[in-house]
Amino acid sequence: MLYEFRTYTTGPGQAPLLAKYSAEIGRDIRGDDHGKLEGYWLTEIGPLNQVMHLWSYEDMNHRTEVKAKLSQNQDWKNKYLTKSGPLIRRQDNRLMYATRPIFNPGTEGNIYEYRFYRCKVGKAKVFADAITAAMPVRERHSKNVCIWMTDTGQPNEVSHLWVYKDMNDRAKCRAAAAADPDWQNFLKDGPDRLEEMHSTILVPFSHSPLK
Repeated sequence: MLYEFRTYTTGPGQAPLLAKYSAEIGRDIRGDDHGKLEGYWLTEIGPLNQVMHLWSYEDMNHRTEVKAKLSQNQDWKNKYLTKSGPLIRRQDNRLMYATRPIFNPGTEGNIYEYRFYRCKVGKAKVFADAITAAMPVRERHSKNVCIWMTDTGQPNEVSHLWVYKDMNDRAKCRAAAAADPDWQNFLKDGPDRLEEMHSTILVPFSHSPLK
């Protein structure tokens, strides 16, 4: 399975409008016939004025095929892109492969945290394998949605998505994880594997399958 995480940056205050157009116009046109929508969020903490949306495809060939079909869809071009396009100032894209299946909490009103780590050259797979193996320890405290290795967009990158009830729940869970000796044992190798760490707090929009 191939995953695509797209980040669209808008002008100040315009991200909710872009998300609204996606929910009310784009979703009906695109459906899941041109890639499956896994999640759609507004950024709350971290880079602002952004929407982030996650799609899945069978493989790279499937993505190429369905995106070509979508580009020829007249409703997509004339009803959606004419409204959404002028709002977008920048587009960033990651093509990624997961180290474990996506977990859907099946509840609503959550917040999500997307963390991406720039690894030292040659250490991305080492880190991805290690954090995947350590998930039973980390998930004593909160649930992981997925872990990915980036294939295209940024080399040497590993990212993961987390779900929390709210920011207070996040603080409590992360404090508990930080105090867990088994998780501390995993963290000790971080300096040898990682160059940078980034985090963005995400709030699901109305049409996001991950609520």
